[in-house]
Amino acid sequence: MVRLLEDKCAVITGAASGIGLASAEAMIAAGAKVVLADRDEQALRSVCATLGDAAIPLVVDLLDAEACASLVRDALALVEQIDILHVNAGSYLGGDLIETDSAAIDRMLNLNVNVVMKNVHDVLPHMIERKSGDIIVTSSLAAHFPTPWEPVYAASKWAIHCFVQTVRRQVFKHGIRVGSVSPGPVASALLADWPEEKLREAKATGSILDTDEVAEVILFMLSRKRGTTIRDVVLMPSNFDL
Repeated sequence: MVRLLEDKCAVITGAASGIGLASAEAMIAAGAKVVLADRDEQALRSVCATLGDAAIPLVVDLLDAEACASLVRDALALVEQIDILHVNAGSYLGGDLIETDSAAIDRMLNLNVNVVMKNVHDVLPHMIERKSGDIIVTSSLAAHFPTPWEPVYAASKWAIHCFVQTVRRQVFKHGIRVGSVSPGPVASALLADWPEEKLREAKATGSILDTDEVAEVILFMLSRKRGTTIRDVVLMPSNFDL
């Protein structure tokens, strides 16, 4: 692979598995040094051990307000600068609203919306001072279509879609690019509550994405010339609409 991100430093949240891990693997292969942030210490240290010296673990529970507020500061203690922030940590909540636990709604909205906004807020002073930076947010196809089987999850992604596009307009003058990637169903931990039969069927029919396919899109977004912003990429399995 061409080392498109040589000398770059990245921070990825939710990086011990799924899209976050695939993103870290792709960025490291492209030459970047990557801080992998996750609350699962065991999984984090295990994957970093396989990725080599360019992978730096940072154990953090983003749902803890103080820990979340320290993310950028702690990352900058590990790397020289933050060229890329991939805000990826999130959770999934599907099903009928009337059957959904209120505490679960609070937790998911906190992680999918509040934490994303705070992470971006906290990295901006550093990037503005350097007059450069890339912020990528993991969104969802649900941000573009009112999926009736996941109203709370979809609402969180609609909120973040708006956030990404409005912040992008505020900070482009500082040399900062902001974009989101919106995949359809991805074979990751977010689908842990899918029935096994449904998951097998999705894989058999080619109606689910692999995490490395999302990572390839993220790398494409990051490797464009500085004058070009890929503001949002929607990707889905070709059989998704069947």
